[in-house]
Amino acid sequence: MIAEHRYLAERGAPLVELRLDYISGAINVKRLLADRPCPVTIACRRPVDGGKWAGTEAERLLLIRTAIADGVEYIDLEDDIAAIIPRFGATKRIVSFHDFRKTPENLDEIHARLSKCDPDIVKIATMANHPHDNLRLLDLTRRAKVPTICLGMGDIGVPTRILAGKFGAPHTYATFHHDRALAPGQLSFEHMRDIYRFDQINAETEVYGVVADPIGHSLSPLIHNAAFAHFGMNKVYVPFRVPREDLNQFIEDSAAVGIRGLSITIPHKEEVIKKLSEVDAAVHGIGAANTVVLNDKVRSGYNTDYHAAMTSLEEAMELTAVSDKPLAGNKALVLGCGGAGMAITYGLVQRGAQVFVSDIALRKADALAERFNCVAIEWPARHTLNPDILANCTPVGMHPNVDETPYEKHHLRPSMVVFDAVYNPENTLLIKDARSRNCTVVTGIEMFVRQACMQFKLFTGTDGPADLMRDVIRRTIGAVKV
Repeated sequence: MIAEHRYLAERGAPLVELRLDYISGAINVKRLLADRPCPVTIACRRPVDGGKWAGTEAERLLLIRTAIADGVEYIDLEDDIAAIIPRFGATKRIVSFHDFRKTPENLDEIHARLSKCDPDIVKIATMANHPHDNLRLLDLTRRAKVPTICLGMGDIGVPTRILAGKFGAPHTYATFHHDRALAPGQLSFEHMRDIYRFDQINAETEVYGVVADPIGHSLSPLIHNAAFAHFGMNKVYVPFRVPREDLNQFIEDSAAVGIRGLSITIPHKEEVIKKLSEVDAAVHGIGAANTVVLNDKVRSGYNTDYHAAMTSLEEAMELTAVSDKPLAGNKALVLGCGGAGMAITYGLVQRGAQVFVSDIALRKADALAERFNCVAIEWPARHTLNPDILANCTPVGMHPNVDETPYEKHHLRPSMVVFDAVYNPENTLLIKDARSRNCTVVTGIEMFVRQACMQFKLFTGTDGPADLMRDVIRRTIGAVKV
């Protein structure tokens, strides 16, 4: 614990919490606090509060009193013991409440009770089961007369940890390493500092983010926050895990959270349209939006997947703008009829290509074909078509299933253009096979970066830094540029 404390202090952590309940055997508080490299909070949590303390309550209280006597900067006290641990010396008091099951309805009452326990800081940590819990916690943080930290635990509650400073919290909580979270949903210190730039977030910081369920796989926060940092913008891009049934309430809450723009992904691209004031032609044609810009009460929807896919294909085929529909006459096979498949099918049809669609679920292919006036073929028959353009819009080949491909190698021809929407890994088995057969290839990273750059322009009015975004993604997934 001493070594990890020094490690964090050397990397700029201004305050480190030492959890005594994670130490097995005898605990030497004086040794922990001697020559400490930065200020410290001491906490010793019982199992009922999410901790690992296995000793008696008398022993725990003795450790807390010892830390106060030794002049620790902060002590964390649960509300039921705060009254029997009086203020002493310069030690500041964090009076805390934890609920690992839910976010109670009576947050104001809980806060009032904690505020009567002589706190310097009130801390409330509850399980966020709905995105609306985040708004309630952040709103309480902003309204509180006593400095307050309200955190939502779990994946849904992650935004409260990142945005705490915007709403006036004196600090937030991170973990030493992302594999060693002490509470559900904690991010690592490095992620909070390097990706989200927590120390630069203030009341004026504009909020953007990605909306999905699940959310953990998204690389969008990495590239958008890197772009904000590159331009020195006071903006932060946050992952929002929003279950399908909570989308409407989340969109209604967006203004109160300070959200200015959103990337929309699975499973919300179609449903979100119902909450928009206006949409562009692509959204209207596809029936799906992947970008929302919020300006006062106006919510505008866009589909940057469509534009990114088409420009990527056109560039790969070395087509020029001399024709309004430079893809006209090409036979295209789209595999997968989800959001990306819909966007690419729409774009290809608009440009005059002869489009065929296929999906393991034939009903999805039939519905897409009927919508865009193209042809559906059964999944087992996909190799019989001999297309000029092959577009994989399925998750087949995505990490960790990197040894799978949606299209057999021996059916690939050198004259084909092969596009794969999967970007992790960049060099999927399909892409590797296509290169080995001398096909022209378009990787998922190319499309992902292009659509992200377009989103960035919609969010900020500034062109997205494509080279920076590509570099961030490739370093993150360990891809090698070929």
